[in-house]
Amino acid sequence: MNQHTVEKIGGTSMSHYEAIRDNIILQPVDGNLYQRVFVVSAYGGITDALLEHKKSGQPGVFGLFRTSQSNESWETALEQLRGKMQQINLDLFGETQLLAEANQFLGERLDDAERCLLDLQNLCAHGHFDLEAHLLTVREMLASIGEAHSAYNTAKLLQRDDVNAVFVDLSGWNTPQHLPLDERILLAFKDIDLQTQLPIVTGYTHSAEGLMASFDRGYSEMTFSRIAVLTEAKEAVIHKEYHLSSADPRLVSESKAVPIGRTNYDVADQLANLGMEAIHPKAAKGMRQQSIPLRVKNTFDPLHTGTLITDDYVSTKPCVEIIAGCKGVYALELFDQEMMGSLDQYDRDILATIKQYKGDIVTKDINANTITHYLSTNLKTVKRIQAALEKLYPDAEYNVRKVAVVSAIGSNMKVPGILAQAVRAIASTNISVLAMHQSMRQVDMQFILEESDYDQAVQSLHSALVEVHNHGVAICAA
Repeated sequence: MNQHTVEKIGGTSMSHYEAIRDNIILQPVDGNLYQRVFVVSAYGGITDALLEHKKSGQPGVFGLFRTSQSNESWETALEQLRGKMQQINLDLFGETQLLAEANQFLGERLDDAERCLLDLQNLCAHGHFDLEAHLLTVREMLASIGEAHSAYNTAKLLQRDDVNAVFVDLSGWNTPQHLPLDERILLAFKDIDLQTQLPIVTGYTHSAEGLMASFDRGYSEMTFSRIAVLTEAKEAVIHKEYHLSSADPRLVSESKAVPIGRTNYDVADQLANLGMEAIHPKAAKGMRQQSIPLRVKNTFDPLHTGTLITDDYVSTKPCVEIIAGCKGVYALELFDQEMMGSLDQYDRDILATIKQYKGDIVTKDINANTITHYLSTNLKTVKRIQAALEKLYPDAEYNVRKVAVVSAIGSNMKVPGILAQAVRAIASTNISVLAMHQSMRQVDMQFILEESDYDQAVQSLHSALVEVHNHGVAICAA
């Protein structure tokens, strides 16, 4: 059994170098500075600027390049991004020689990317070349710049601070080979001595199969997971700017929201479905198979052990562990009297259309003549999905409305009457439930509500299901 850990640092945490150094790097759990691998995300907001804003969909360099008929808009965005990234460098390095080196490294990447985009745009001006065929490659190239920037800087800063850090670039920049994912990782780690070196690794890995085709912006989690699996880590750790808590402390107060402490990968999957990823379910698969535990820690609370996620954990007493959810969800409803008897065909067509436009499904309802999908995406994408479906089913009736989803989640929720208790808690505050779901696995309950009722619903459910029960019986997470 190897003694090292593989640890991932999120983008918001990456924007606080001193906290990373003092709370993570210089505070190893077992006292050994080394025997750790760090996979880093881009600095907060950088991937949004390179691709598009994750929540609003506002286009970044990639979004503008994809839709632009000229190079003016995306080149302007690229120059603005260059200025923002250089300012990050200045804040980190000050007016030193390291700043000049960091700006040179960054400049070479941005200049290369700009030349590639200009050449591709010129090439595709000819009718024989289709820009659409190259967009995924463009997206991966641009995304890689963010992680290369942060990993390079972090390695240099740690070297300055007397840590034997080494920059491990998995981005495949200017590589002559298109290697499979695992092969590229193994090649990069072949000559690294984990006993004396601290690898700082790019969250993006270039591979022959292309990570973004399957994971889109979850690519750093796949890199993190595969490194843990391939190097046979004893534990995987994710450092975030908050604890994995029983609810959002901003909604239920910090005194009432408590770190979960223990849970399982099933619960982590439910959170990922709501956009609150501890780790992408597909990325977690390898770690689950090799029984590598995952720990989620708060960068700014280094003495806390965080939340340990394992495959076999089940709460010894039935309880709700976390109240979570998401706003900005669009309910896309398709009603057709002709659906009866052809439900499977409708379902396949709708799912294929949603996948075509990269919509994220949170949950769905089906009855004899209606299918409703709850999509975590922007309105523009929902309208495109609806327009495509109207061509397939022109006689159907469509309805789109903005809603919120609130879930009660736990590793063991086999509590008699818990669904009724949850509904009473919501109803007690005069909130109308638009739809609800509870699976036979009994690991989550989902409530569809008006978006304006989201905060109150989280507070009510947390009070009734996670805090102390009205009869004095605690059913909170152990």
